[in-house]
Amino acid sequence: MINGFPGHGIPAHPTRQSRIVIQVMPTDNRDSQTRQGMINKELIKPEISELIEQQKWTELRESIEDWPIPEIADLMETLDKRNRVVFFRILPRELSAATFAHFEPEQQNALLLEMTDDETRQLLANLAPDDRTALLDELPGQVTQQLLNLLSPQDLKEARYLLGYPEESVGRLMTPDYLAVRPHWTIGQALDHIRKMGRQSETINMIYVTDPAWKLLDALELPLFILSDPDLKVSDIMDDSYIAVSAFDDREEAVQVVQKYDKTVLPVVDSEGILLGIVTIDDLIDVAQEEATEDFHKGAAVAPLRTSYREATIWSLFSKRISWLVILVFVNLVSSGVIEAFEEVLASALALAFFIPLLIDSGGNAGAQSATLMVRAIAIGDIQLRQWLQTVGKEVLVGIALGLAMGFASWVLGIYRGGAEIGLVVGLSMILIVLVANIIGTILPFLLTRFNIDPAVASSPLITTIVDAAGLLIYFTIATMVIGVTM
Repeated sequence: MINGFPGHGIPAHPTRQSRIVIQVMPTDNRDSQTRQGMINKELIKPEISELIEQQKWTELRESIEDWPIPEIADLMETLDKRNRVVFFRILPRELSAATFAHFEPEQQNALLLEMTDDETRQLLANLAPDDRTALLDELPGQVTQQLLNLLSPQDLKEARYLLGYPEESVGRLMTPDYLAVRPHWTIGQALDHIRKMGRQSETINMIYVTDPAWKLLDALELPLFILSDPDLKVSDIMDDSYIAVSAFDDREEAVQVVQKYDKTVLPVVDSEGILLGIVTIDDLIDVAQEEATEDFHKGAAVAPLRTSYREATIWSLFSKRISWLVILVFVNLVSSGVIEAFEEVLASALALAFFIPLLIDSGGNAGAQSATLMVRAIAIGDIQLRQWLQTVGKEVLVGIALGLAMGFASWVLGIYRGGAEIGLVVGLSMILIVLVANIIGTILPFLLTRFNIDPAVASSPLITTIVDAAGLLIYFTIATMVIGVTM
């Protein structure tokens, strides 16, 4: 400790297992290496099981202590329930905590049920604060309270502090284990502090400069300290320029900031600029993956799964999908109503029926394309809500171009199947349907975003259903005008 300054907002915990760097091999060697790795894994699993059965705990610990965390987690999944618990219990503390953090919530819950209170207490103490928060956040309230009772007073204060932030906020994701120095220290003093406290920090890549009230003043890279004169003061190498996020920001915003500014760690501050913690790239990559998966699910009219597909039950898969399917059934009744309203038109020119699938499918595809582009552009910040008019104008021009190209092909098909009148109806309908579908696919994500609804729900099924009804209305209206049928 230097001048009584600990360097952490909240006392630190043992750090996670260090990350494993995997070198990408040439294509011709990669497949053979992968197959060899699988063979080695298959050979090792029986040996591990045999060591467990023979209770050779020392040999077992020594055989796996240098394994990468993902490999240990994968091996545990292949063991039966009894051996899995025994295997986990003999892991070194830091290794067991890092392996536990790698599991899905359901796997974590199952393992906790097999552990004693003392084992659970040790595990929770060794988990990184952000991993502990994620675990407690996923558990039922009663179980969470039971686990909180097992924490030390210091860990309990930290857990409640992190759990006090809104769900899916940066505050739930941050860790209070960081390195901070004072501006009046010399570089030499700062380096001494980094050496002393660095093992308790989540990362030492960035060093934060704070005033006595813990207000963030700067964020400096470690090499800057190493390469500077030890007699200089920290204030001499400061540039008063840093990127920070609020603890109350949505975690997706932190992902966007990391991508935009090419950072590996971000400081987290409150409304007054007080440094609360940091959020690291490994956690944000997990967030990006979760959000992308959620968007994929919503884009297919599936309520987002809160677990992996492998762990999901049949009931959960059913319940996540049935609601939207039922809603879309009733929305599709609009299309049936349009066909019923133009029954006489359809009866007078039966050839019109041949082109209904062609037109509504083309419109749905065009609308889904436009919606997908808009949803992704909005999600990554490529376009802002205020740019909706400019975006719609661009998509109108694109829709006209697409409509003319597809309309010409449809006109030729219409003439071939039904004559000149049918060809004209089908060609004009295709132009207008594609144009309208493009506009709907563009505007709907903006509208949903404006009302704080995830625009991902505007993807394929919803857009297709809306465009189906609009396309039929356009088709039969043009048919009535061209063929001259009076309803």
